[in-house]
Amino acid sequence: MPSLAVNEDKREKKKKKKIDSNAETLDFDSLSDKKSKKEKKIKKAKASESDSENLEKKKSKKKDKKRKAAEMEEDGSGTSSESSETVDLKAESGGNSVNKKKKKVKLAEADEAEVENPNAVSNFRISAPLREVLKSKGIEALFPIQAMTFDAVLDGSDLVGRARTGQGKTLAFVLPILESLTNGPAKAARKTGYGRVPSVLVLLPTRELAKQVSAEFEVYGGALGLTSCCLYGGAPYQSQEIKLRRGVDIVIGTPGRIKDHIERGNLDFSSLKFRVLDEADEMLRMGFVEDVELILGKVEDAGKVQTLLFSATLPDWVKQIATRFLKPHKKTVDLVGNEKMKASINVRHIIIPCSKSARSQLIPDIIRCYSSGGSTIIFTETKDSASELADLLPGARPLHGDIQQAQREVTLSGFRSGKFSTLVATNVAARGLDINDVQLIIQCEPPRDVEAYIHRSGRTGRAGNTGVAVMLCDPRRSNISKIERESGVKFEHLAAPQPSDLAKAAGSEAAETITQVSDGVIPIFKSAAEELLNTSGLSPVELLAKALAKTAGYTEIKSRSLLTSMENYVTVLLQAGRPIYTQSFAYGVLRRFLPEEKVEALVGLALTADGNGAVFDVPTEDLDTFLSGQENAAGVSLDVVKELPRLQQRDESRGGRFGSGGWGGGRFSGGSGGRGGFSDRRNDRFSGRGRGGGHRGNGKW
Repeated sequence: MPSLAVNEDKREKKKKKKIDSNAETLDFDSLSDKKSKKEKKIKKAKASESDSENLEKKKSKKKDKKRKAAEMEEDGSGTSSESSETVDLKAESGGNSVNKKKKKVKLAEADEAEVENPNAVSNFRISAPLREVLKSKGIEALFPIQAMTFDAVLDGSDLVGRARTGQGKTLAFVLPILESLTNGPAKAARKTGYGRVPSVLVLLPTRELAKQVSAEFEVYGGALGLTSCCLYGGAPYQSQEIKLRRGVDIVIGTPGRIKDHIERGNLDFSSLKFRVLDEADEMLRMGFVEDVELILGKVEDAGKVQTLLFSATLPDWVKQIATRFLKPHKKTVDLVGNEKMKASINVRHIIIPCSKSARSQLIPDIIRCYSSGGSTIIFTETKDSASELADLLPGARPLHGDIQQAQREVTLSGFRSGKFSTLVATNVAARGLDINDVQLIIQCEPPRDVEAYIHRSGRTGRAGNTGVAVMLCDPRRSNISKIERESGVKFEHLAAPQPSDLAKAAGSEAAETITQVSDGVIPIFKSAAEELLNTSGLSPVELLAKALAKTAGYTEIKSRSLLTSMENYVTVLLQAGRPIYTQSFAYGVLRRFLPEEKVEALVGLALTADGNGAVFDVPTEDLDTFLSGQENAAGVSLDVVKELPRLQQRDESRGGRFGSGGWGGGRFSGGSGGRGGFSDRRNDRFSGRGRGGGHRGNGKW
């Protein structure tokens, strides 16, 4: 019985083993069949993709063939890990899926490019010829003012455009006007042929700006077959008349010369489609208004003319006058708005104290420190000052209204080309002039109005570049606070470059120059050097220092005051142990322990803002006399200042001879309608009432 049971168990195990074996065989066969089917599908997909690849090769260039073949090979190698359904889908779609994928990628890249640069030239209705000119000038995208005004101008709207200086306002009206004349609304009405009357009139305040805008119209308009003419004073009438008689599409000019040609019968505005006032705030100032009104009044049907105003500053009173020239539904594009900062944000604004007598000494040092090898424009308030300063500065040229137009053009051309690097100008160079590589602006004194400062400082830091604007001022008499308040500029108050600092820089340059001298000269000068070393009593380092100083042109180091920037003067702070309210009190304190002639020799006395002291400049040779004399006056201290303290200021922006009177440093200021007040040499208590009636000034009652 036991053996029977054992045999039965053996038979059961064999049977079970056979069943398991068969099951494994079935599973293996099933897997083999599945694998075989999968491999067939893969081969089919590869074959289909291969056909697609061949088709692509025939249609594409050699470079595209290699890229697409690599992509197809990559798709094929990935099928072993994918399901058969995915492989079949790829096989059915073939090369179409690849093409769709590439199209999606290209569209995504295009969308991304548009997002990154919405102001790209390709996004605007600019014709191919103008695009080519823009491309040749390296312009691939419009500036914000150009982008925001383009469609409005091209679609026919009157417009007021405002942006900071150097932001491309000229092209903001040049491009859409040209497109309108050739491809837009103004095309049908534009006159053609010999003797045609102009379709565009552009008015500008200065000759230089008129020529610059005219050059833009010539470059861009010439690409479209349009002709322009620039009319300005100082140039012969005959050549201008001949050009007008032949026929032009665009007239650019200054109000005076435009008016003259109208009176001579040379200009006909019957077909005018555009009128542009560039630098509108200056155009509409008193003195320009009558000419502008006369010119604009010559348009027979103002309703058919599109009027554009552009400027960096638009005071409220200008806006009120401008409404007479623009349609009620005009559009306004203001990139400055109510922002506090209205001057260029790419410019570093610096104030350096300086008296009028020290300008010619200080300006060359400022140029050396801040120009960075670029060009410099120096602004003066008067024509005589511009000429005088240009004569004193090596290599400088003047530019102002009394210079003949031909010479002004030569001067500007030489400055642009780099023949000389310093231009001394009045406000004729303050507006609109676009000169490359102007790194430094120097204003010899604060201008009379804030707009002038904004425009002057805007001659640098243009088109995204950076620059420096330095303003010289008498720290006692200025309208700095008004300029800061209305322009949003925060000035850096710096001392004038000290001669010792300049000498150090020059010494480094001299050392480099010496190392470049050929070794061949050493034997010739060696004996003289040895003799000098043996007899001078100086160390080799000290002798070399003197040699470097001589090479750099420094035989002595002069001092420069912090208050007036005068050479060989030192700035001293007086404190008397109690408040100093007036300049007369300060002079009285000094007379207690100093001779009268020494007191008379000091210059620039000013009171500190805290009311506890006074600063002034004394000749370096008299410094010891001043410092030793204080020992004879109890409670009095005199100290050489290392940094100029904040001073009391009198605002001259409202003063002047026929203005509202000056700040007298004391109780009353002059009348608002009459002659400015009087004051004694110390500017003590009263500056008088003007004849037009007194009012409260900036001082105390």
